[in-house]
Amino acid sequence: MNIIDMHCDALLKLWESKGKASYKDAPQIDTNKDRLIKGEIKVQGFAIWINPAFKSTQAFDAVLEQAELFHKEILKKNKEIKHIKNWSDLEKLGEGEIGAILTLEGVDAIGNDLSKLAILYELGVRSVGLTWNSANLAADGALEPRGAGLTAFGKEIVTFNNEHQILTDVSHLCERSFWDVMEIAKYPIASHSNAKRICDHPRNLTDSQARAMFERGAMIHIVYYPPFVKKEGPATIDDLIKHIDHLCGLGGAKYIGLGSDFDGIDQKIPGLSDASETQNLINRLLKFFSEEEVRGFAHDNFLRHISEKLT
Repeated sequence: MNIIDMHCDALLKLWESKGKASYKDAPQIDTNKDRLIKGEIKVQGFAIWINPAFKSTQAFDAVLEQAELFHKEILKKNKEIKHIKNWSDLEKLGEGEIGAILTLEGVDAIGNDLSKLAILYELGVRSVGLTWNSANLAADGALEPRGAGLTAFGKEIVTFNNEHQILTDVSHLCERSFWDVMEIAKYPIASHSNAKRICDHPRNLTDSQARAMFERGAMIHIVYYPPFVKKEGPATIDDLIKHIDHLCGLGGAKYIGLGSDFDGIDQKIPGLSDASETQNLINRLLKFFSEEEVRGFAHDNFLRHISEKLT
């Protein structure tokens, strides 16, 4: 069953390897091309992420370097991987082709300069998360104790996203920032978040947040990171499925997708150690849900969402 996975950090690992890793088969890259093929990943979101501790003078250069890796190491050297520059490109993927969506996780590196986001749009960024876990000039993140909402600049970014059909990713926002985004974003998405009712972690979404997303027809993509799956003890695939079941109960059956966070996580669920094992999750889901529902979680929900909202 084809999979759309809206979040991984392969670009970070490529960047940290300083040219030593091959995207095709580097063993340290959970979402290398060979593993995407084995796991039947049809579309992969590739996040650009820079540690917020980077000085602003260095950070944007690092963002551009990761964008260059996306174009030169992933697209140019792997002809079957196709850049999703327009949302309609998803419908044009042929047999054996994999779509690649460039995303930005946190806007720290652009400082207060919206023209830098415009540059990233030209380079192909089609989904933007305002924060990682801390605060920046746009908003407060999920782990920022202050818990403030969007700044005036943050609202400018969401407006830019609206005008350019860029998804606004709420996954790392604090609650107040989330609600501010929901007031103005045309295209909200949670690229890698779970249900807080099942696992009480600041990175997960409350029932009220999840319902608000579903009422807007917005997608929540389930993340595989064990601390976001289960509060205590080792997490299993069945524990992950509890989040899907809970969100379905909130009205989300047609708005659930997958967002592994592979290459950005230091713990793994047994049987979901990298992209090649994704069908293990699909096969287990088929024990609890209909094939139509599972196809929705795997890819159909996101494709329908894009078709209805963005094409």
